[in-house]
Amino acid sequence: MSDTCHELLLRLAGRLPDDLLWRYRDWAASDAYAVLARSLPRTLLHGRIPLTDHELRLLQDALVPYGADPGALSSVKGLDEVPATDYTFSPESPDRVPMGDSATVVLGATLRGRHGVGEVRSCWRIGPSGINRVLLVAATTGHARLTGELQRVLRALGEHDPCVEVMSSGMDLPPYHRAALAASELVCAGAESDEHLVLS
Repeated sequence: MSDTCHELLLRLAGRLPDDLLWRYRDWAASDAYAVLARSLPRTLLHGRIPLTDHELRLLQDALVPYGADPGALSSVKGLDEVPATDYTFSPESPDRVPMGDSATVVLGATLRGRHGVGEVRSCWRIGPSGINRVLLVAATTGHARLTGELQRVLRALGEHDPCVEVMSSGMDLPPYHRAALAASELVCAGAESDEHLVLS
């Protein structure tokens, strides 16, 4: 169940507001699915955020067992395919924050050589909400929990709405993640990077 919910929230990056998305991911990391079952459908309906057929199945599978209203879920609009992202990504911060900044150093120390983790990459996203770091991590298991952990690290370092994307290597990624990966730089490598967990 956690994998289903995590994939749905991963696919909503760039489509849900950051301040909501990181909170929903934190709830998923804490197994607070009943709260998500009440909140996420309302957010999708209120924001008129459509989902693809695959995403609608993920929504049903992840939230109906935890009390989501089937009527509300069936009211979420459909989408043929996810459009290209409206964001621009850059390997360097437009604010001139160097890649050797304190967050990158802490993330490297936290994830370098870690079991279950492959490549860890970072880029900067420029859009209407401002400039944000996007952290991209390949992992074998525990995607939701790792996302929650890294969000808490970044918040402790001053990033108010952390953008943490933890995914499986080889996953069919939405346009948002493909664009972010194309502009990213390597932060460090976990223990699995020499085998198969390479993002780019």
